[in-house]
Amino acid sequence: MINMTTAQAALKDLYLGVLSNQLNTDTDPLLNIIKKSSASVYGRNVVKLVPYGLNAGISAGDETGELPNASGNKYLNFTTSLKNLYGSIEISDKAIRASNNDKGAFVNLLNAEMESLLYSSKFNLARMLFGDGTGELFTIVSATSATKTLVVDKIANVMEGMIVDFYYNDSADTAMQGVKVIEVRPTTNEIVFDTAFSATLTTANKAKYKVYLQNSKDQELTGLGAIFGNSTSLYGLTRADYACLTPYQKAQGSTETFDETLIQKVLDDIEFQSGNSIDTILADTVARGKLLTLMATYRKNMDFMNLQSGAMTMTYNGIPVLKNRFSESGAMMFLNSKDFEMHQLCDWEWLTNEDGSILKQKENYAIFQATLVKYADIICNKPSGQGKLKNIS
Repeated sequence: MINMTTAQAALKDLYLGVLSNQLNTDTDPLLNIIKKSSASVYGRNVVKLVPYGLNAGISAGDETGELPNASGNKYLNFTTSLKNLYGSIEISDKAIRASNNDKGAFVNLLNAEMESLLYSSKFNLARMLFGDGTGELFTIVSATSATKTLVVDKIANVMEGMIVDFYYNDSADTAMQGVKVIEVRPTTNEIVFDTAFSATLTTANKAKYKVYLQNSKDQELTGLGAIFGNSTSLYGLTRADYACLTPYQKAQGSTETFDETLIQKVLDDIEFQSGNSIDTILADTVARGKLLTLMATYRKNMDFMNLQSGAMTMTYNGIPVLKNRFSESGAMMFLNSKDFEMHQLCDWEWLTNEDGSILKQKENYAIFQATLVKYADIICNKPSGQGKLKNIS
């Protein structure tokens, strides 16, 4: 017989391990290979001691001369707060009772909920990896008050069913909190919502509005957007004070051709700047297409390799080229994946109630909720060892 006890046992014993494994190994090709660790976690924060520069206690002296003075490594404290990552499912009391004497129906019910949770979690974790931590989803191009359709600069960060919050002048627009996306139109970059816009949401005021995933403003993972962004600080330190906090960035010049020489220049410049070797290239559809055209022009055979998830990707001189919907348009990122680490208080777990139960009734509703949780953030040990080539044409 199916009841709350067996439902909770299934969530804990049957589904948790599968969900955790899928989210850790099959979310995003880059996120999958980033090391996960509970080291450097102190209370609610991650405080990581990171070496930079060279050990200065080196010399080449006379046979009987004075030995070099000892001078140890220089260290910086990278600090970030643990981000609270949540994913919730809902099961109605009616659905549980209807499955009372039908284990197959109950299994199908849970499978559907788990697949939906897994898909949504993967999408948002991959999106956060490319974000700057603020959680801003897009920039508004045009809007008309009292309507429900926005034109935005990019729609890659949005999917039907997402619930978002609108902010006006950095304060919550109370009439537009918890608004649901009901349609995404890729050909016109339009997003349709289930709520009519406030009177202040117009094209004239578009710069004053920002949109975030529900309850997520300034609470998301510190992703690649933070490293390559123009913020004055990173990991609690002022960028201007430490060159190691600034990654290499280059825009393709108007007189430059996108070819192997240009790519090699980027690789060489990164190595010269930081001593880093690149083991991963990220590219959007446009940049990856340009690379494919380049290889075809020179009639070069395209090599492929299998990723950890089992998927196959093309390589450039032995470096995997990963295509991602969240990558910057017309850009390639050159990364050393070993410089990245996800620091976590714990792996994915079900949020438990005071009595240890996983399923909790939603107040005033005949619905039970279960929430998957993880407290973590990402730190790049050497931002200066990462690079980007922009404006590829």
